[in-house]
Amino acid sequence: MPENVCRECHRIVKKSQVCSYCNSTALTSDWSGYVVIIDPEKSQIAKRLGVKLPGEYALKVR
Repeated sequence: MPENVCRECHRIVKKSQVCSYCNSTALTSDWSGYVVIIDPEKSQIAKRLGVKLPGEYALKVR
């Protein structure tokens, strides 16, 4: 099964049907682009995506 992505926070969700970060059930397997945010405070990509926590995120979620 491909990894799902939360449509709300763009976080990659593994082996679950609920996002453990925002508790959303709006998951999709239709996504592209992969970014790992290590330090959201210093990352320009994290600021553009609105990411506050480190982790794995999808750049584009459909």
